[in-house]
Amino acid sequence: MDKLTKKEEEVMKILWKLKKAFVKDILAEIPDPKPPYNTISSLVRILQEKGIVGFKQYGNTYEYFPLLSKEAYRKRYMKEIISDYFDNSFSKAVASFMEEEKLDKEEIEAIIKLIKSK
Repeated sequence: MDKLTKKEEEVMKILWKLKKAFVKDILAEIPDPKPPYNTISSLVRILQEKGIVGFKQYGNTYEYFPLLSKEAYRKRYMKEIISDYFDNSFSKAVASFMEEEKLDKEEIEAIIKLIKSK
């Protein structure tokens, strides 16, 4: 599976949130300025062709739902990011987040607790 484009990710985030939706429902979730209806319809069809979105047909209307979970997508691309940008080192990735994000004491303690629990 190829990485989703920003616009495809935006549509998927909406579908993950709503669980199932018609194009008009997806469009309603997008902030202004809204893209044309046909643009969203095309994006959803592309996602459907990629096997990431399924649909149920009601006459001439289609209700779409995600076939790929948010968690499965996140796991796949977090591994890719760590491989591409952190030399396949999870410790380098965590160190980068600690430096860049200025994690507070509670977040650091939560990370340590997660590590110790594994």
